[in-house]
Amino acid sequence: MNSKVLAFVCLLVACAFSEENDIENNEEEVADSTIILTDDNFEGVIQTNNFFVMFHAPWCQHCVKLKPTWNQLAEMLNTQEESRVRIAKVDCTENHKTCSDNEVTSYPTLKYFNVNAEQPVKYRSTRDLPSLTAFINEQLGTSTLKETEEEEADEEQVVPSPLKGLIELNDKNFGDFTSKGSWFIKFYAPWCGHCQRLAPIWNDLATALEHDESVNIAKVDCTEYRPLCKDFDVKGYPTLLWIEDSKKVDKYSGPRTVEDLKAYVENRLASKGGEDKQKEEEKPTKEATEEGEGDVVVTLSADNFPQVTKNDVTFVKFYAPWCGHCKRMQPTWQQLALKFVGDEKVKIGKVDCTLTENRDLCSEQDVQGFPTIFIYKNGEKITEYNGNRSLEDMFDFVKSHLTADKSRDEL
Repeated sequence: MNSKVLAFVCLLVACAFSEENDIENNEEEVADSTIILTDDNFEGVIQTNNFFVMFHAPWCQHCVKLKPTWNQLAEMLNTQEESRVRIAKVDCTENHKTCSDNEVTSYPTLKYFNVNAEQPVKYRSTRDLPSLTAFINEQLGTSTLKETEEEEADEEQVVPSPLKGLIELNDKNFGDFTSKGSWFIKFYAPWCGHCQRLAPIWNDLATALEHDESVNIAKVDCTEYRPLCKDFDVKGYPTLLWIEDSKKVDKYSGPRTVEDLKAYVENRLASKGGEDKQKEEEKPTKEATEEGEGDVVVTLSADNFPQVTKNDVTFVKFYAPWCGHCKRMQPTWQQLALKFVGDEKVKIGKVDCTLTENRDLCSEQDVQGFPTIFIYKNGEKITEYNGNRSLEDMFDFVKSHLTADKSRDEL
C-alpha cells in the first residue's frame, strides 16, 4: 500500500515538473493563437472572414517544422479585432471529411479561402514568414491598397510630412546605403499589430537622432522586399537589427520605448568606437591581405564584361554585398579563383549588382536572386550553376566545360 502511495506521489511530482517546464518553454515561444477548424465547424466559420488554413497531420515532420512560423502568423493576425484574414489549421487525422472535400493529398497543404470566392487558392511557395506574409498581402491586395492610400494622402497633404530622419530601404538602395556606417533597421510587415504599435515610437527615434551623423534609422517592408528580409534571417515581425557596413552585427530584443531604443543606440556606438580604434591599428596588415585575395577574382562591370567574357571560359558570380549567402560563399569563391591561377583559359569573376552602373547588366543577364552564378564560353552564356557551392563541386563544374572544349578540338 505504501509503495503505491509513493508511486502516485512521484507521478504527481513528475507531472507538475513537466507542466512547469512546458509553461517556461511556452513563454519563450509564440503562443498558439491558431483557430482550430473541424468537420463540425469548418463550413460555417470559413464564411465569416478570409482564412489561410494549414491542413496537417501531427506526425508530419514538415508540419512540425512549420508550426512555430504558423503560430507567429496567427499571433500577429488573429489577435487583431479588425484583421482581414484569420489563420487556422485542420488536423486531417481527425477531420477526414474536411480534408477530403478540400482535396488534401499531402501534408502540410496550405490554402487561402477568400470569403467572396468560390474556390480557395493553394499556396505553393517556400514556407518562411516573409514568403507567407507576401502571399497574404497579394491575396488581400494590400500593396495596391497601400499605394492608393498613400497617393490620396499626398493629394490631401499640402504641408510636407513632419517626420524626419527615417530612411526607407528597398532592394535597390539597400546595398549602396548600408555599405558604410551604422544602421539601426526595422524589418516589418504593414499588417503586423506589433509593428503598428512600434511605428510611432520608431518615427520618434528617427526624429530624435535625425542630426546624429554616426547612425541611421531605417525600415524595410518585408512584404515588398521578401528576398532582402530572408537574407537577413528575418523570422518574425518586427525584427530590429544593428548593421555595420552591410553586415548584421546584433539583433535588438529589449523593451520598445524611445528611451530604451536610444540607450541601445548609444551603447552600440560606444562599442563601435572601441572596435574602430582596434581596426585602425590592424589596418595595414588587413589591407594587404584583402588586396592579395582580391587580385585573383576579376571584378566585372558593365564596361568590361563583354571584353573579359568574349574568350575562353568565364565563371561569374552575380551578388549583393548585403546578401548573407553571398558573404558565406566569398571565401570559397576566392579559393576557386586561386586554383585556376596560371590557367589562361579560365577566369573567375564577380559582378556587384547593387552598383548603379551594373544594374542594367544584371537585368540583361536575367539575375533574379543572389548569388546567381553563370558560366560563359567565348562571349555566350552557357548555363546557370545550380550545384553545391563547395570548392570541389564548382572546380569540377568549370573543369568539365574545359574538358568538353578539349574533346571537340581533338575531334
